[in-house]
Amino acid sequence: MVEKEIATNEYTDTRKLPFWNEIVCGESSELLKQIPDASVDLVITSPPYFKQRDYGAGLGNEQLPAEYLASLLPIFQECVRVVKTTGNIVFNLGDKYDDSSLLLMPYRFAIAATEQCGVRLVNNITWVKSNPTPRQFKRRLVSSTEPFFHFVKTDDYAYYLDEFLKDEAVKANGGNKASDKVGKSYFALIEKSELLSEQKHQARLALQQVIEEVKRGEIQGFRMKIRGLHSEPFGGQEGGRKIQMERNGFTIIRIYGHPMKRDVLTTPVESLKSCPHPAIYPTQVVEEFLRLLTKPNDIVLDPFVGSGSTAVAAYKTNRVYIGFDLNPDYCDYARSRIRNTTYQTSFLDE
Repeated sequence: MVEKEIATNEYTDTRKLPFWNEIVCGESSELLKQIPDASVDLVITSPPYFKQRDYGAGLGNEQLPAEYLASLLPIFQECVRVVKTTGNIVFNLGDKYDDSSLLLMPYRFAIAATEQCGVRLVNNITWVKSNPTPRQFKRRLVSSTEPFFHFVKTDDYAYYLDEFLKDEAVKANGGNKASDKVGKSYFALIEKSELLSEQKHQARLALQQVIEEVKRGEIQGFRMKIRGLHSEPFGGQEGGRKIQMERNGFTIIRIYGHPMKRDVLTTPVESLKSCPHPAIYPTQVVEEFLRLLTKPNDIVLDPFVGSGSTAVAAYKTNRVYIGFDLNPDYCDYARSRIRNTTYQTSFLDE
């Protein structure tokens, strides 16, 4: 796990940061102005969707898509301001049908954000709801996905991929003895190939070496490509293998067994007893992003904290949370959730 050093122009006195581990009731657009520049490690939020639900007041009640974006983008720009150069921003938005046609509001927002707010879009992560609200549409399918847009300010954004993949890591091969036949068929292919004598000799040495790596459990497996017998790699990431094929007459692709995390998160929609908020996103989703984009004691801000999922996830995983919401009932409920959440001991208790 690589940790980035904080740039010298960033806010480092985090103990004096306003709203430290607080849920604050008020307008996000005003409260954000009290947060110092470059002081937050992660902004993750799900703002009110355009004309989807009655949140009482504020954002989401605009009549036109352009009006909604005009209200949301200045708030997003404030999020960009408060995030460190090593920080990340994650926004989740849902779509809206108008006259039986999808408006593509999340994507209108993402395009406008990248064009107007000086950010880059790293990923469009799809949240798949394993238990979507049952519908009986006759002329369209049930919507069961929403995008989470991952934005950054620079190429130096924090990214803890090893920690993110830890729970899915493939167990080492060491305890399982590899078959004595592993890779043997490639020796016959080398002999029948049109490689030069010296190339065949080098291919046999390389093949024997990689077979030993499998037997020692250092890699899970491998594939060998031999010129004239196998299709040649294309460009891009396989450019190096193509060069090896041309120069040596063969290439070996080692398979380490590392898990590959796709840009898809699958969880059920969360339901909480007596929750006043009409749309709750699961703490499990937030925790995925916290493991990927933050480390313990980092500052996590949610300017539309709603039922408190972000704050709860941050609190239980030893991150500092800041949550804003306009609705006092939501704020009270979020605080009550945090009171019933436990976390590991850290310097926050000192």
